[in-house]
Amino acid sequence: MFADIGRDELQAKIDGGDPVVLLEVLAPRYYRHSHLPGALNLPPGKTAEMPPELLPDKNAEIVLYCWDKARPASLQAARELAAMGYANVREYGEGKKAWIAAGLPVEGRRRRHR
Repeated sequence: MFADIGRDELQAKIDGGDPVVLLEVLAPRYYRHSHLPGALNLPPGKTAEMPPELLPDKNAEIVLYCWDKARPASLQAARELAAMGYANVREYGEGKKAWIAAGLPVEGRRRRHR
């Protein structure tokens, strides 16, 4: 299955350069506007169409997120990846909204630095 990851742990992984695949499960226009550092875009409903090159290692740590807890897109994508055999899938349920509200950095058109 998959587990949750909190903001502090995720921030430590990003800041520490841990090998984690971070996927934003929002439409491309929201991804272009802002995304967590190093995140790739996986539009909602496109998990099955995801190119195998994007996630070749089924044992890699994968963290998915969307806007906030009220939006289940990342939860659905996490379930789909787990069903596809990915063994280390996690969800950052607080989402991009909480990340930005905490004043943490994002990449994209709306850059915010500490």
